[in-house]
Amino acid sequence: MQARLASHGTVFRAPPPEPTTCCGRGCNGCVWEGFHDALGWWLDDAAAELDLSAP
Repeated sequence: MQARLASHGTVFRAPPPEPTTCCGRGCNGCVWEGFHDALGWWLDDAAAELDLSAP
C-alpha cells in the first residue's frame, strides 16, 4: 500500500507497528486487538487517499 501511495505522489504516514508485548494467552483486550483496529483505520485512510489521488 505504501508503494501505491508513493506512486501517486502521496506521502502518507507509516502503518501502525506490530505489538511486541503480547503474552500469547489470548487475553480479553489483547494488544493485537488494538493493533488490528489501528491497522483497519490506517487501511481505510490509505484507501481514501488513493481514491482522492486517482487521476
